[in-house]
Amino acid sequence: MDGNRRWAAAHGLPSIAGHVQGVEAIKPIVRIAPDRGIEVLSLYVFSTENWRRSDEEVTGLFGLIDGAVRQNTDELIEQGVRVRVVGRLHEAPSDVQRSIRDAEERTRHGARMELNIAFNYSGRREIVDAARALIASGVPASEVDEERFAAHLYTAGQPDPDLIIRTGAEQRTSNFLLWQGAYAELIFCAALWPDFRQADFDAALDEFARRQRRYGA
Repeated sequence: MDGNRRWAAAHGLPSIAGHVQGVEAIKPIVRIAPDRGIEVLSLYVFSTENWRRSDEEVTGLFGLIDGAVRQNTDELIEQGVRVRVVGRLHEAPSDVQRSIRDAEERTRHGARMELNIAFNYSGRREIVDAARALIASGVPASEVDEERFAAHLYTAGQPDPDLIIRTGAEQRTSNFLLWQGAYAELIFCAALWPDFRQADFDAALDEFARRQRRYGA
C-alpha cells in the first residue's frame, strides 16, 4: 500500500495525514474482499525499513495502527474476518502488541477471510527466521525441502498468494512475501494508496482473471 506520503505532499499536508487517509482506504477493501471470493488478504502495513523514518512519523504510525485495530475489531468479527499478524510483532511497542494480539484472539473464529497484517515485516528476515526455526527444530539437512521450510514461515498453513497489487506506480515488490510470491501475478497500479478505490481493486482482479498462469513452465 504505497503512496501515503506522496499523497500528503501533493495536498500540502504533513506525512501523518497521508497515513490517516491510508488507514481509511483499507476499510472498504477489507469489506468487499470476501464478497470477491478472496480467502486471504495480506496488507503490508509497516516494514522493517520504516524504522528509518523520523521518530515523529514512526510514533504517529504506531498510534494509527493501534487505534485502527482497536476501532475495527468488532466489525471484523461481524464480517467473519480472522486477523493474523505477519512479522516481528515482539519488537513493536507493548500497547501495539496488545492491540494486535487481542484482535487475533477475538477474531480467531472468523471463517470468511483471513486478514494478514504484515507488521514490522521483511521478506528477507522472514526467510532468515524460518531457517533459524528449521535448524532449531532439529531437522537433518538431508531432510530439508521446500515443504518443510515453508512450514516455518510466518504464513505457515496458508496458500501462497495468487496476486500481489502494488499502488503508487512503483514497480517492485519491496521485500514483500519473497518466498510465497514466487509465482504470484503482479499488478502495479498508478493510484496512490489513499486514492485506491473499489474500482481499482476490481480492475486488478479483472486483469488477474484474464491472465494465463504458467508457474514458470
